[in-house]
Amino acid sequence: MGEENGLFFNNYIDKLMEEDIKNQAFKREICTRFPPEPNGYLHIGNAYAINMNYMMARKYNGKFNLRFDDTNPLKEDREYVDAILDDIEWLGYSPGKRIFYGSDYANEIFNAAVALIKKGQAYVCKLSTEEMTEYRGTITEPGKNSPYRNQSIEENLHLFYKMKNGEFPTGSMVLRAKLDMESPNMNLRDPVLYRIILAPHYRTGSDWCIYPMYDFAHPIQDALEGVTHSLCSIEFKDHRPLYEWVLNQLDIKEPPKQREFGRVNLTGVVTSKRYLRELVANHLVDGWDDPRLPTLRGLRRRGYTPASIRSFVHEMGFIKHQSTVEFAMLDHFLRNDLKRKVKTVMAVLNPLKVTITNYEEGKSELLSMDNNTENASLGSREVSFSRVIYIEKDDFMEVPVKGFKRLSLQSEVRLKGAYIIKCNEVIKNEAGEVIELRCTYDPQTKSGTGFTGRKVKGIIHWVSAVHGVPAEIHLFDKLFEKEEIVRDNEKTWGEKINPSSKVVLKDCIIEPSIKDVKAEEKFQFFRHGYFCVDKYSTGVPLIFNRIVPLKDSWKAKNG
Repeated sequence: MGEENGLFFNNYIDKLMEEDIKNQAFKREICTRFPPEPNGYLHIGNAYAINMNYMMARKYNGKFNLRFDDTNPLKEDREYVDAILDDIEWLGYSPGKRIFYGSDYANEIFNAAVALIKKGQAYVCKLSTEEMTEYRGTITEPGKNSPYRNQSIEENLHLFYKMKNGEFPTGSMVLRAKLDMESPNMNLRDPVLYRIILAPHYRTGSDWCIYPMYDFAHPIQDALEGVTHSLCSIEFKDHRPLYEWVLNQLDIKEPPKQREFGRVNLTGVVTSKRYLRELVANHLVDGWDDPRLPTLRGLRRRGYTPASIRSFVHEMGFIKHQSTVEFAMLDHFLRNDLKRKVKTVMAVLNPLKVTITNYEEGKSELLSMDNNTENASLGSREVSFSRVIYIEKDDFMEVPVKGFKRLSLQSEVRLKGAYIIKCNEVIKNEAGEVIELRCTYDPQTKSGTGFTGRKVKGIIHWVSAVHGVPAEIHLFDKLFEKEEIVRDNEKTWGEKINPSSKVVLKDCIIEPSIKDVKAEEKFQFFRHGYFCVDKYSTGVPLIFNRIVPLKDSWKAKNG
């Protein structure tokens, strides 16, 4: 992985690490971690967080941990664990053998809670959810102490062990830290440390019926794994005092340090896991791997490459606050990655029949074409040419407008890699729609022969009707035309989605060189853009997803 050169180093997190190394703040190696909750699929924003932690560890020859924050049995599943492992490996940030599970630390976290109770720093609270909200206060009004706050240490220990033993129903009581109900930081108003959930866990089964909150488990897990720098997104900044309080109360030596970086949003998509789950659950998209979604599964299915995503997050640099980035920037890096790597083929997406009347019936010939004009090492291929071909409907105009350089009645155009043809007759149906062109070709104008007798203004692509392969093409656009519409509570999700976000073209035809393609294989379709074989494509017709069109709007704006 060579994209890290000139990364976002020299930011404040980088400087913090350098200072810690210089001052020997830790007697252990630098260690970072990425702690996904296995209750959904990773998205492009997660890629930024993974990159930040992975590359910082790499720069300082440290360790990178992948830890599953699996402390909520109601939402988590092995399906998500396997998907996250697969996505991270695919993206190129392999943790090797350093894969951990928060649920493996259940005993240690429980013992830490007991230690806080014995210090008088935690208590069991029986307030209902509604009462707790009322007691908590607001951002402008202080909270008030729970009536259970001053229970004896013995009573708290007794109740906490009964919670552990499953003697109380779900949600009937919680363990809370004893901090400050008047703190301006709402996260410090006696936060919940443990809650009762009488449900089986995907890894530990029914061993536990109490589970720690993330803010309590997180610092303990970091300390147990030897993490030095716990790098997380900006929304956790107000949680940092609680992180530090837990480590301090537990007398952790050389405690890890939490520091924050900005959260990334992309134009035209949502990265909120809650919103993504709603879209999937309501069948408004084709699952978590819908090519319109910003999930890594969706991006992969659409055809984005690991290298393009890594280049994208590197280009963003270090973001300190929440930031919105144009999706077009990711498209730019995809084009840069593929332009010298993939073969170019001819595909007709909206076919118009062309009969070459002076070409012998039953005859065909093979024409040699370069696979990639920017990379000779990809070689060439032979493309079949015959009497009947298909061209794009948009490449013909019976009465051409000014500046139109393709085919029109009584005019000539060059067929890519083949011959110059002239349109002599237009065939229409009863509705007056053009359904066929009858043309003649000039056999002396064959490409590659050095013919210079005359030049034509336009070059168009084509596919032999006899030899072409049927295909279904999926074209994608922004899932939401405007970002603000996502937060419009007066509209349903169905009303928010861009109706043109997915267009299916069913009668496409592609040159036969692609008939044996494999899932996720990528091509440039001449004049159309970059395309990827859909993972669910089997048999005929082949299904292709357009990754991006050829035009690079981000490069045009940013140089």
